[in-house]
Amino acid sequence: MAGAGGFVEADNAEAIIARIETKSSKIESLLKQYKPVEALKTALEGSPPKTLDERCKSANWIVVHRALMAIKDIEGMLNALDVEYYDILMKYLYRGLSTGDRPTCDQCLKIHEKLTERAGLGCILRCLTDTINTV
Repeated sequence: MAGAGGFVEADNAEAIIARIETKSSKIESLLKQYKPVEALKTALEGSPPKTLDERCKSANWIVVHRALMAIKDIEGMLNALDVEYYDILMKYLYRGLSTGDRPTCDQCLKIHEKLTERAGLGCILRCLTDTINTV
């Protein structure tokens, strides 16, 4: 059942979590094959989940976080990533910074710097002003 603004009602949250778990398995497989950029692309697909349910958002963040932390070559990742993913990646970087976890913040800041160079300040503004599609 779709709610106002295209968001999914809480009764469908279990279905969203099931899709996220499937995505998580695929990401783990890609990471084991040393394909962190493909894992990140997979993690960002369909993000953020169209729901206000925090369980779904948290489950999706865990998947994205796992892929983000595996990235070593930031320039290579940005070269391989389609520009359509830049804004959503920026949102997840801010989510990562909000955790206060030192390794996560360090990685997010490194990616943030390179992403801002590539995508410009507009990416930051779009991320911060979009209050509907929150991660």
